[in-house]
Amino acid sequence: MNQLPSSISTRLQYQHKSVIDLIDGLTDEQIRRPVHAGKWSVFENIVHLQTYQHIFIARVRAMLEQDNPEFPRYTAEADPNFHDNCALSSREVMQDLLTTRKDMSAEIIHFKPEDLDKCGTHPAFGKMTLVQWLNFFLLHEAYHLFTILKLAAELKKQVI
Repeated sequence: MNQLPSSISTRLQYQHKSVIDLIDGLTDEQIRRPVHAGKWSVFENIVHLQTYQHIFIARVRAMLEQDNPEFPRYTAEADPNFHDNCALSSREVMQDLLTTRKDMSAEIIHFKPEDLDKCGTHPAFGKMTLVQWLNFFLLHEAYHLFTILKLAAELKKQVI
């Protein structure tokens, strides 16, 4: 039986908050401005993180309720909620990101060890336990946070 590693519980509770520091000093117009043609803006990366949290919560629930459910590959471009959320204000997106994560992490850190052993199948990575899914979720989020860091740096250079 798995215990939730502290490396996961800590990142689950706090990693996403780094986006606040990453965009500090940028205007709403700047975070919505595409830096590279055909690539997501800072805002679209944030919306993706915010929207995918809801997908991930649904997947966790499915793993708890079903025996090894199979999940399709998630693509934001095919998700109408992603497009709808891109029309929201930055404040609304950030509020949902923070509130949803607070609720999600508060629940997950109290999961029983047998819940953490439950599995779901990812189309590329195969059968994974809930602990592995949490690592996947957090690493995916970290990738987008790193992307936001790079984009924000480029936007800040444009101001100078």
